Amino acid sequence: MRDVSNKSNTLRLAKATSSVHCLPETIAAIRSGNVPKADPIGVSKVAGIQAAKNTSLLIPYCHQVPLDFVSVEAELKESSVRFFAEVRAVWKTGVEMEALVAVSAAALTLYDMLKIIDDTMEIGSTTLVEKKGGKSDFGTKDLSLVRAGVLVLSDLGAKGVREDLSGKAIKERLERLGVAVVEHKILPDEQKLLEQELTRLCDEALLDLVITTGGTGLGPRDVTPEATLNVIHRELPGVEEAIRSHGQERTRYAMLGRGVAGVRGKTVVVNLPGSPIGVKDALDIVLPWLFHAHDMIKGGGH
Repeated sequence: MRDVSNKSNTLRLAKATSSVHCLPETIAAIRSGNVPKADPIGVSKVAGIQAAKNTSLLIPYCHQVPLDFVSVEAELKESSVRFFAEVRAVWKTGVEMEALVAVSAAALTLYDMLKIIDDTMEIGSTTLVEKKGGKSDFGTKDLSLVRAGVLVLSDLGAKGVREDLSGKAIKERLERLGVAVVEHKILPDEQKLLEQELTRLCDEALLDLVITTGGTGLGPRDVTPEATLNVIHRELPGVEEAIRSHGQERTRYAMLGRGVAGVRGKTVVVNLPGSPIGVKDALDIVLPWLFHAHDMIKGGGH
């Protein structure tokens, strides 16, 4: 199975369809209730729902998803029955397979119940109609025009004593998304110096995004949040909450983080923890959705 422990829960939705082709006389028998096995449509719909809930037992690499909603409906046509399934869950992975399994099981069940009166039946195509949730919702937005800066706060790093792992991780992650990282600096834990650099990157360099790493704890020289609060015009508490909440599910020490996020002018500023693991966890939860802030800042809606 694929490791999805780094993902966050989001609303996932999938719709699928499948059809069973048969004789017109078979459709007439279904409508009249004149079939050896009673209510083939009702039983098939229940079979589809049951199958959706047991998808992980049927498909080896599927995760066990706690489904919130499963619906299987049927449409009778002149010489076919088409099944439609909709599945929803608030979870880390999509529910496409659950929807596909639902309509597949419904079609197979109908075939089994009607084969005694129609040996010409044939199961048609099974198709995924729609999926929503997760990164697929972000689409294929071009981030090549987004300009970003990375500031590392570390006394030892500024002296060249400690290797910059966290700043490099942020830079590489942004560049994989197509973002241009035009600034990457290591600064000592000096509040006034950080305030000056943040102001320069926002007001003069006019960057779209500035991410800091380090200086967000309780140490006597951890002053990144104070410097950031003195620079930003508006806070983004939801970003702060998401980072801490996601982090606490992985390490309880995340509750001690004091990082803040906000906007100065048209620049989004986000404080991340200093550890490479903390940086990875934070980026997992804010990227790529954080870039939607730029659309809003420029006057766009949701």
